Amino acid sequence: MKILYLDCFSGISGDMFLGALLDLGLDRDEFLRKMSTLHIPHGHYHDHGHEHVHHQGEGYNILVSDVVRKGFSGISVKIESSEDHPHRGLMDIWEIIDKSSLSQEVKDKSKKAFLLLATAEGKVHGLPPEKVHFHEVGAVDSIMDIVGACVLIEMLSPDKIVCSPLNVGSGTVECAHGILPVPAPATEQLLAGIPIYSAGSPMERVTPTGALLVKMFAHEFGNIPEGIILRSGRGLGERESDLPNFLRAILLERENEGKSSTATKEEPFLRDEGIVLETNIDDMNPQYYEPVMERLFSAGAMDVWLDPIIMKKGRPAIRLCCLVSENMEEKAAEIILKGTTTLGLRRYKVDRIKLHHHITPIETTFGLVRIKEAWWGKERLRVNPEYDDLKRISRETGIPLNKLREEILHQIDKNI
Repeated sequence: MKILYLDCFSGISGDMFLGALLDLGLDRDEFLRKMSTLHIPHGHYHDHGHEHVHHQGEGYNILVSDVVRKGFSGISVKIESSEDHPHRGLMDIWEIIDKSSLSQEVKDKSKKAFLLLATAEGKVHGLPPEKVHFHEVGAVDSIMDIVGACVLIEMLSPDKIVCSPLNVGSGTVECAHGILPVPAPATEQLLAGIPIYSAGSPMERVTPTGALLVKMFAHEFGNIPEGIILRSGRGLGERESDLPNFLRAILLERENEGKSSTATKEEPFLRDEGIVLETNIDDMNPQYYEPVMERLFSAGAMDVWLDPIIMKKGRPAIRLCCLVSENMEEKAAEIILKGTTTLGLRRYKVDRIKLHHHITPIETTFGLVRIKEAWWGKERLRVNPEYDDLKRISRETGIPLNKLREEILHQIDKNI
């Protein structure tokens, strides 16, 4: 098993992520060649420190440099652009991605990343994802950072990505909407369910792009996992800091758990672990369960459910159950203990077997609709539109949910 560990002791940004992965020894020429298929008008590509230079028009550069800052060597990736505060929408960026020659997997992941970002921005500004017009994140540098990260992850192809808790920094940051506290609102939305802390001098240490990449790629959070170090890399940030300003990436190898190192058969499903927290409650107003469930889901719970039960002396009650990742256990316990009348919780570990699944945005006559695809290995089992999207479109158009779902499924069948 090949494990990528991201050490975010000084935070994470898109350019630091690119630099750290390239410093692991990935082929820079191949990376730049793939990125050159993104046809954003007026651009050319540079690899500083290497003879190879690929040009395509003018207007922006990708600069990849071997540098030493404050005694630490690493790779700096900088995107230079002549654009001034572009206002691209989600569909504009998707069109740029779709017209490239990147692999379908990179295109899908890149589009999913921007959908996550649009959803986070939309929650901040009270807009649906397709109505969001990006400011800083619509700029060339952010497009290159996000798509470039998907390209490098495909090139590295780790079996698992583990991330340390994120040092988000402190103080304020100047954004398109003014001076805001760190973490900025969209960053805060993306960090839901992710362990964070603040250390070092005041500055923004986790950017929206950095938070997005962690949200996209990290399978779990914690200390560096057990394994044999194959190589490490450092992606250097631009800003001065009392902490060494770099993202450290470590590639490890570990024998597959519970399997011989010679095993090659791939399972058609996924396995992981979770923590179940549960409690029996017989003295709470039923109206209070909904806000508790909403807070748990917002914090990153994998599932929350209620069971009607009968307790001693024949008293009707509710069993509140919550399935979370290990790093979220303490936060979930706090939400339940503070938000309900219970005095304590039971907790136990569970092993999970789940289908491969992903959410893919599809353009329909009703606008953007996210669809969830479930796979058994390479066999597609089910395709379903996301309920929240159906509910939103039904509210906007007045079409009943059942008829709307049938029509969207019909349109989806034509696109997949």
